[in-house]
Amino acid sequence: MKNIFAKISKVAATSAALTVAIAGATNNSALAVDFNFNWLGDAGYSATGSFSYDEATAPTIISESGSGATDYLQSLSVSFLDPSNNLLGTYNTVAGGVSQSNFFSFNFDTSTKSLFGSFNVGGGTGVIGEYFFLGTIGDSLELRQDVDQAGTSTRLDQNSGSIQVYKVPEPGSMLGLLALAGLGVGTTLKKSKSLVRN
Repeated sequence: MKNIFAKISKVAATSAALTVAIAGATNNSALAVDFNFNWLGDAGYSATGSFSYDEATAPTIISESGSGATDYLQSLSVSFLDPSNNLLGTYNTVAGGVSQSNFFSFNFDTSTKSLFGSFNVGGGTGVIGEYFFLGTIGDSLELRQDVDQAGTSTRLDQNSGSIQVYKVPEPGSMLGLLALAGLGVGTTLKKSKSLVRN
């Protein structure tokens, strides 16, 4: 019995330590909100990415374009995969509130949590062979590869403009899941101990 209480105490101590660590981390970026997005082309190519902005200062509509400092977007990265799930490339289009691409285009409605309109992410930094993802959400989105940095590119895949966006769970909700998992482990240990006695 003492062994079970010792294990439960360890789980509780670990949860408490995680609470302190997460609280410290979230105080530094208390109002940052993170989203992930996924896209699947008709031929099986795909894109997966993430972006973040400060929830306290962002307007209802975030519209960003071109290179240089962004108005509201803090980060945006995207990875492209071929139909066999081989990584083609990863691009940090926006890092530290600065866009790296002259062709960057991004529109997001913070109230409906949806991307809309013109969209262009990925390459755009002057490297031959880089991948980029562009089009109009709800109309047509294409994955392309640059050929010569002179305006020539090859379309690898496209779809009807469909893209999925979802909010990343906040650290507090993750902590709740960890605590529930810890309780489940404690209960399982207790049941195992009872079965051994019988």
